[in-house]
Amino acid sequence: MRVSYAIVFVSDMKRSVAFYRDVLGMPLRFESPGWTEFATDGATVALHASEGSASNEGDPDHLPAGRCRPGLSVPDLDAFHKRMLEQKVTCVQQPKDMFGARIAQYLDPDGLAISVSDERRGR
Repeated sequence: MRVSYAIVFVSDMKRSVAFYRDVLGMPLRFESPGWTEFATDGATVALHASEGSASNEGDPDHLPAGRCRPGLSVPDLDAFHKRMLEQKVTCVQQPKDMFGARIAQYLDPDGLAISVSDERRGR
């Protein structure tokens, strides 16, 4: 298992891209109004547009700005998912295809959502 990415939820995509690219110096992989990725040597840093409202707290795809979601890669998502269910870990998203990968989401003991995907071959 390895850390694959971190999603940073942002309230202003252009401002955040400028900060991560121009101030921190992260190389831009691609940019869009709702999703931007930086090409780092290790894990991907992605920006996700957020409505910025605390009322979205329970929605695993729309967290308030200023929050982060780690992403893990595992060799076999189905086996990992089975193990999580056996351990009574809360699953908030069953494994499904999205963003070009199979992804599931689980909650840690404090309610932090962790995305887990199949390892991408050739990365």
